[in-house]
Amino acid sequence: QVQLVESGGGLVQPGGSLRLSCKVSGFSSDYYVIGWFRQAPGKERDWLTCITAFGPRKNDTQFIVSRDKAKSTTYLEMNNLQPEDTAIYYCAAVESPYDACGRYRQWYQYWGPGTQVTVSS
Repeated sequence: QVQLVESGGGLVQPGGSLRLSCKVSGFSSDYYVIGWFRQAPGKERDWLTCITAFGPRKNDTQFIVSRDKAKSTTYLEMNNLQPEDTAIYYCAAVESPYDACGRYRQWYQYWGPGTQVTVSS
């Protein structure tokens, strides 16, 4: 049974940084994709980035995804956080041998329970 658990959320001041973790268990190999999403109150769940077994799909200066295969853990480094980044952050997974991943929620099979990130002074 595949399980994902996020951690690392909390309260951070504007301009600060956080690193979220997504611990994965249950896959029979390393060939799976991890996507990161967030959902603010009253808004839709938005895609941030994703990473395959081969590397990240998209990285920018604010959201940087990385993966430690030995620990079965994927990380989301978030920089220059602002109040509008306040949301529940989710990781999601789907088994895939390809070096491709995307933003469509429906493509991901497994989801973690989420971790709250609050940006406030």
